[in-house]
Amino acid sequence: MAKIVSQKQLEANRRNAQHSTGPKSRKGKSVSRLNAVKHGLLARQVVARGCFYEESPTEFKTLCREYHENLAPVGPLEEILVSQIIMVVWRLRRARTAEAGEVATNVDKAWWNPRRPPWEIGNGYKGNALHNSLEQYARTPQGIEFVIECLRELRAAIESVGGFTEAKLKELRHYAPEPNAIVCKLAAMRAHRISNPEKLPPDELRACHLKESLDYIDEQIAAFEELISARQEQMNTEDTMRRAIAMMPSVDVLEKIVRYESALQRQLYRSMNQLERLQRRRLGETVPPPVVMDVSLRG
Repeated sequence: MAKIVSQKQLEANRRNAQHSTGPKSRKGKSVSRLNAVKHGLLARQVVARGCFYEESPTEFKTLCREYHENLAPVGPLEEILVSQIIMVVWRLRRARTAEAGEVATNVDKAWWNPRRPPWEIGNGYKGNALHNSLEQYARTPQGIEFVIECLRELRAAIESVGGFTEAKLKELRHYAPEPNAIVCKLAAMRAHRISNPEKLPPDELRACHLKESLDYIDEQIAAFEELISARQEQMNTEDTMRRAIAMMPSVDVLEKIVRYESALQRQLYRSMNQLERLQRRRLGETVPPPVVMDVSLRG
């Protein structure tokens, strides 16, 4: 199991790295000129490039330069360890980018409210809301607004002919796969007026029937208009809750990211420990051998 580097060890590592500020000889400087080439070779091995997603080689080379300047590797072994550290840090960044992408995707999916108007779910034909049960339209503000639009058209048609006629009733019921509460109420009101229990004269009967039908439709329009704000508030609350839930990655993705990061962190600590030991030994310090624990299970 890798030993976790303490803060004191990290500070000592930084102080030791100050003793090596880069090559000073002509040979060392000529070797350092190859750093850009080495960074480019490492970038081709580590930086992901695809048709739809590409990591930035420039950012990777900047990362290489920063870590080489900070850790100041000398010799091929230290170069290898610094390269390993850079690769692990880059992959840890990638894991966090993947997590952010998963969260963003989940939130975007949550934004699309599944309770869309029926014509958006079906064949795209809106038709007439009064041909169907109104429950499916009352789920969204868009559906409610469509019901109001259909009610206003019905009101105008009734007012133009002076009442809710038998022809209009047959038209609405002909296309209705299931009973519509408003149409049923208008039909009942019409049947009551036809029976004329008050024995009203024909003209007065028609005027009374027209007023009764228009008043009922106006009441329904007002009720649906009040329902719009309540439904919008409800949907906003539900959208906020869905977005909050979507901020947590799925279990499978989260477990995959955690396992990936744990493996990378173990590799990072191991490479940092090995680099620190090499640099301390190079500077003349006495470095005790690492503690190795052999664990075996005996049944």
